[in-house]
Amino acid sequence: MDFSTALIVVIALLFIMMVLGAPIFLSLGLSGIVGIFLISGVRGLFQLPASLFEQLDSFTLVAIPLFILMGEVIFIIGIGKDIYSAFSKWLNRVPGGLAVASIYSCALFGAMSGVSIAGVATIGTMAIPEMLDRGYAKTISAGSVAAAGALAVLIPPSISFILYGAISGASVGKLFIGGIVPGIVLATMMAGYVLIRVLINPALAPKEFAAVSFREKMATLTRLWPVLILIVMVLGTIYSGIATPTEAGAIGVAGAFLIATIYGRLTREAFFSSLVKATRVTVAILIILAAAYTFSQFLNLIRLPETVAVWLTGLDMPKWGIMLIIMAALIGLGCLIDGASLIIVTTPILLPTITKLGFDPLWYGILLVLNVEIAVITPPVGLNLYTLKSIAGDRLTLGEIIRGTAPFIVVDVAALLLFMFLPELALWLPSKM
Repeated sequence: MDFSTALIVVIALLFIMMVLGAPIFLSLGLSGIVGIFLISGVRGLFQLPASLFEQLDSFTLVAIPLFILMGEVIFIIGIGKDIYSAFSKWLNRVPGGLAVASIYSCALFGAMSGVSIAGVATIGTMAIPEMLDRGYAKTISAGSVAAAGALAVLIPPSISFILYGAISGASVGKLFIGGIVPGIVLATMMAGYVLIRVLINPALAPKEFAAVSFREKMATLTRLWPVLILIVMVLGTIYSGIATPTEAGAIGVAGAFLIATIYGRLTREAFFSSLVKATRVTVAILIILAAAYTFSQFLNLIRLPETVAVWLTGLDMPKWGIMLIIMAALIGLGCLIDGASLIIVTTPILLPTITKLGFDPLWYGILLVLNVEIAVITPPVGLNLYTLKSIAGDRLTLGEIIRGTAPFIVVDVAALLLFMFLPELALWLPSKM
């Protein structure tokens, strides 16, 4: 079968399976297998297992289960409550202080977990009831947690950066460090949005009247020593060159287990529960990765990446215009597939175009993960939306969560454009490594 016909058949099959609600790994994997069979026949299918094993046999990918396990142990420690308590007390007098506290709490928790739904679940469990009980608008409450929870995909240690690095060959360590400045800037932009909205309409977030003494504020900081230790153990060792991201993941796991032991919360049940949960999440990611690799192999067989690169670079427009087209396409795709699939499927197709245009693959990786940030809060696939609904119960409807998150999508897009047109802002910190 010719390449064009095979591509049409495969895309049609992929679309039909997604519409029918098939799991993304099944949609991508089966479509890829059909495509490979149409182009290479049975011989191509016999070669597929060896190719998949070669691509998944990566030292870089070992970091995925390590950072996921670290996040599970952090959840056992219960440090999310201490983080939220500290920010809520220090921001007590700030308009919309609880919402702003939720944003920075999610950002700090994301610096230890690397999984967005973990931040939403951990911080949201405390923040949503607190805000609603104090009269905060449902939309501002929902948006500040769901959108800020997504910061975990951008702030290291990020599973998204590990996936992109494994596929593109870019340094995962530099990607991690490159996500720090965008993460801080985006969190501040979200907090700024909340502050402006509340100043314009104070009814969205009633003022706090309970006085919090300086001694109480300082007391909350003393309980955050595990946060500082884990961040130094992970990011400090990567930035200084002492450890690779995978080695830093192992160091982080050891540190998390040690802290859990000191807290007295590492029971036998908690230990095995963290292992089981981390294994399940890791397997789910690796299944999607294998399926996406299969689909990507079909795309490589029909030389789609090279075709797309030639077509895009041949357009009669500036390269920044082409980048805008690519970013718009990624935002659209992010509404339909999960973040991991977005990275795995699009990187082999678009990276040749990025390099041909003369852009830095490291910089593009940061922009791609910013797109993932948007993907996890956009319906109909946005996982953070459904995670927040599951913990909020009857107190928030899915519609209220989507409406509350929508303005934060605009903030995300603004941040994406900022780092797109100011690449040196994203690349400054990695350049110092």
